[in-house]
Amino acid sequence: MKPTHLGKLFNLHIDLHPLTWPATLFLWFGLIAAFHYGLALPLPEALLLALAATLLHWISLLFHHLGHIIAARLTGYPISGLILGTFGLLARDLYPTGEPELAPGIHIRRALGGPLASALLSLFFFLLLPLWPGNWHWLGLVILLENLFVFTLQVFIPLSFNDGGTLMKYLRR
Repeated sequence: MKPTHLGKLFNLHIDLHPLTWPATLFLWFGLIAAFHYGLALPLPEALLLALAATLLHWISLLFHHLGHIIAARLTGYPISGLILGTFGLLARDLYPTGEPELAPGIHIRRALGGPLASALLSLFFFLLLPLWPGNWHWLGLVILLENLFVFTLQVFIPLSFNDGGTLMKYLRR
């Protein structure tokens, strides 16, 4: 399946993977079920909380990649684009095709930009958590945990497709 080109934003090519919409609906329905059946929240409130959590997922993901974009620009080797919807609910940075061989330190700095941005966002949600009223507290907790574990601490789990894998690859050099 080939991504759809959405256009350019801040000189970045933005593409959308075809799995994005079904995966987003799956996330929303899963969160509705978790809030309604798992936490016994009324269905209308579960629908609204799940929708807010789904939107905050995408905002958090974009904030994570904004960290990569800023870090890459600071190294002098910027990102050329972003594919939204990798694995349905994630995103992937695109680098220029003619980019020269870079020093491992540049790859490491670019890879750390996202987790550092997500760590700041996790801290923000942690500090806001006591302020979320009633059942909205669950929304704050879900977003805090997602930012902390999925977007920040994944840097310590080296997989072939995440920031931890990039760090492991270039730390060995």
